[in-house]
Amino acid sequence: MPIFLLLLLIPLIEVGTFVVVGQYIGLAPTLLLTLLTAILGTALLRHQGLRTILRIRSDLESGRMPARNLADGALIAVAGVMLLTPGFVTDTLGFLLFVPAVRGRIWQFVLSRVDLRVVGTQSYGSSSYQSTRRGPDGETVVDLDEGEFEVHEIDPDRNRPR
Repeated sequence: MPIFLLLLLIPLIEVGTFVVVGQYIGLAPTLLLTLLTAILGTALLRHQGLRTILRIRSDLESGRMPARNLADGALIAVAGVMLLTPGFVTDTLGFLLFVPAVRGRIWQFVLSRVDLRVVGTQSYGSSSYQSTRRGPDGETVVDLDEGEFEVHEIDPDRNRPR
């Protein structure tokens, strides 16, 4: 239900903002300002998006996990969509997402809510890394790739592998 309300409220807020801004500066300047933010957003998306892709590539080539740069890339993509969406409120939020300090705060917030650890060695050629996290019931979950584990049938009488 909250997503439905959000999808309903955002267009209503945008329409109200258009009306208020249009009353102050007029219809033509309001439409031109909307077009200008879309053009500026596209340029920012291209510039920051390419820089982020290069940082991700550099991380991968040096064997580092590009988690932060991937998160930045996702937030930059969201910013681009918001700037291409007509409206002053979404444009403001989109421009804020282009600010590295704002993305850093969002990243810190996400990290405070997620328990994710990478264990073992990372090698992007022959084998991959393992990540350990907590499941919904607090149990430890280890993510493995195919070939890093074996499946054994359990002997129901002895409750261990046959």
